[in-house]
Amino acid sequence: MKMQMTANKLVLVSALFLTVFANVAFFRNLAGTFAGQPNAGLHVVAVAVVLLCALTLLLLLFSFRRTIKPALMLLFVISAVSAYFMDTYNVVIDSDMLMNAFATDAAETGDLLTPRFVMYLLLMGLVPSYLIWDIQIQSAAVGKAWLARLKLAGLALVTLIAIVLIFSSFFASFVREHKMLRYYANPLTPVYAVYKYSKRGISISPVEVESIGMDAHTPAADIDRELIIMVLGETARANRFSINGYERQTNPRLEAENVISFSLVHACGTSTSVSVPCMFDRENRADFTNAEAAATQNVLDVLEHAEVQVLWRDNNSNSKGVADRVVFEDFRSAENNPVCDVECRDVGMLSGLQEYIDKQTEGDIFIVLHQMGSHGPAYYKRYPDEFRVFTPTCDSNQLDGCSQEEISNAYDNTILYTDHFLGEVIDLLRTNDGRFETAMFYASDHGESLGEKGVYLHGLPYWMAPDTQTKVPMILWFGKNYHDASPQALREIRNTPLTHDFIFHTLLGMFEVTTTEYNQEKDLLHLSREHAGIAREY
Repeated sequence: MKMQMTANKLVLVSALFLTVFANVAFFRNLAGTFAGQPNAGLHVVAVAVVLLCALTLLLLLFSFRRTIKPALMLLFVISAVSAYFMDTYNVVIDSDMLMNAFATDAAETGDLLTPRFVMYLLLMGLVPSYLIWDIQIQSAAVGKAWLARLKLAGLALVTLIAIVLIFSSFFASFVREHKMLRYYANPLTPVYAVYKYSKRGISISPVEVESIGMDAHTPAADIDRELIIMVLGETARANRFSINGYERQTNPRLEAENVISFSLVHACGTSTSVSVPCMFDRENRADFTNAEAAATQNVLDVLEHAEVQVLWRDNNSNSKGVADRVVFEDFRSAENNPVCDVECRDVGMLSGLQEYIDKQTEGDIFIVLHQMGSHGPAYYKRYPDEFRVFTPTCDSNQLDGCSQEEISNAYDNTILYTDHFLGEVIDLLRTNDGRFETAMFYASDHGESLGEKGVYLHGLPYWMAPDTQTKVPMILWFGKNYHDASPQALREIRNTPLTHDFIFHTLLGMFEVTTTEYNQEKDLLHLSREHAGIAREY
């Protein structure tokens, strides 16, 4: 015989379950923030009651006979998935995180799925959903049902207001000074994130794309051909590059080259789906939106307007729409990438690249190589065995089963492999010095948290993200015949605070492209020449 329950009772039981079991990260962060303060325990209980009341009010919105079961089942699954990521990695689920999740491919998704994830989904999502489905909701007259619903809503609202008033000074501090704590309220924040994401109305393939830089051209005085390779890094932290002062030698090859490493660069976002489009977009970070980027051409298009040959090779999930209108090659499978073991390696993107360069008999060439880089949590997959230099390593995607040292070692090995890859890119460019002005531009999309203060991975809202997620490496290298840049002058501005906003204009400057879209004040080459008092040459 099926269990019978009133709709109100089911709402209360569900709200209590979610408060207790789906908000471990919320209460852990809450307790950690207010630990040692007077009445800390009482304040945690007060917040718990307020959360219970808020969840009750939320669930009452769906507590109608035909909607209560499917709505609760969906909320339990959402809360289970959200709880796993918040409890395990201490991340928050906002609209940017959702966008990143929807842009993630199957391989990356597989790295995030662990036995613990299955346990969360089963015990907190599917089992409660099955029990809810099996419950028989007791019927009641429409008027009586509405009255009961209003009574419960009134009780929840009055209790919530009373608790806030009783502890008004605490809640004033909670709201004003600890906004980030509210992002851990589950499933309130994930539900709001879904709503906010749906309001964006992002179209992957917009009907009409605004053209920009149609006037782009190179001066007649520029008779030399440029060959520039941009390596688009993934999840690399600036402070893990020994070339930036890190105590471990993670950059032996770069340290042997005459590179310029900019030490104070902040990323446009904390996730690939935001940062990658933003890096190539004409808008500043403050004005950037994914919707605008999807409906507007980017610097790759401007370069093509200037008759530069553009090629994008990708060993990551995809270009996030940036390379939709240029030649794109997928190197995530052995079909194109000859260097594959547990996964296809970044260095495989160099295969056949010389042949491609040789076929381009006219014009400048711009090649983007989008790395898998240091993408977590399965850091141990991101490098071949010979680059397992720092040990012991975390050889699992379940980071909570590894020590801080093991996670850090595995991550540092990914940086060591990126260094090797960049060294190979430089070697390829050097072999073409006789025919081209060659250069390499490396920049990572965002950084990574490795357990500092209990936070892992990336994707926190920018305003609350630590420097480990926002400070990224950015490196330039120039061949012997590249005459429009002074490595010494660039080195003198290497400690200047910079952002991804400089990439769009620096690329135009490197190709000596003239267009109304170009802003010389955001061109690193121009800034270095201006700083050193060097006139531009053609």
